[in-house]
Amino acid sequence: MNSIEKNVAKGTIEETQIEAGFIVLKFQNDTKDTQCIVREIDNSFIQFHFCLKGSSKFNFNKGNYMLNITADNSLLLYNPEQDLPLNQEINADSWLITFLISIKKFHSLFSQEADYITFLSDDNKHKKYYKDGEISPSIAIVLNQLFNFNLNDSVKNLYFKGKIYEFLSLYFNRSNDADFEQCPFLVDESNVIKIRKAKDIIISKMAEPPSLQELADEIGLSLKKLKEGFKQIYGDTVYSFLFDYKMEHAKKLLETNQYNVNEVGNTIGYSAASHFIAAFKKKYGTTPKRYITSL
Repeated sequence: MNSIEKNVAKGTIEETQIEAGFIVLKFQNDTKDTQCIVREIDNSFIQFHFCLKGSSKFNFNKGNYMLNITADNSLLLYNPEQDLPLNQEINADSWLITFLISIKKFHSLFSQEADYITFLSDDNKHKKYYKDGEISPSIAIVLNQLFNFNLNDSVKNLYFKGKIYEFLSLYFNRSNDADFEQCPFLVDESNVIKIRKAKDIIISKMAEPPSLQELADEIGLSLKKLKEGFKQIYGDTVYSFLFDYKMEHAKKLLETNQYNVNEVGNTIGYSAASHFIAAFKKKYGTTPKRYITSL
């Protein structure tokens, strides 16, 4: 598996090749500006696009045709007759994840299901295909777990591959009750909204985050359901997720060369520089100052 990460105007673009014909792209624009992403994609690939936060616009045919995608919505695109290069405008404070799967790889996974998956049938397999819709709660869990991957890099390949196969199973599941069977806690989709709200609250207040009980009260869930739901959707505890987010935010601030170590530490909630330095070293294995020097 090859993984390439680039920083563009404080945004992050990460491309990971799981295996031949299987690519994951993660776009994280935490800036206040729109970012433009251009990438060649030939007509042998099926494109799955998911917006987890904010919004984005896809430009086709030299800008003559556009498709918008907003938070909690998805696009599936496939056209065997022509290439569909990625020409994307990612708006401020927006997160997206894209799966690119070659039609050859896709056929190998679903050939027995060609009658069910309409664009794989003999009548349609050479036609273009387009589908949009809301992201279901069960798929939202998988996508957020991929986006907030927090395990050792040595198991990243296995984890990503397993999660993408899980996603494909859920996306093309025939059962109307798939979401409920996948996650009994999320039978009520309003719980997903509440958990997402909890994540947004702790990020917006990362310098002085509320207690777990205060957070549970604010979103209208019990403490137990908050803990269980957050772990299920984001793959981590509330404060462990926040720690990783704060360290990533600190790293991006340091990369701008506009703030000193003290200022960055204060921004994310460390009143003592020594505590921030220790936390940063625990996360990245180096001090903030050495990290800046390495750049």
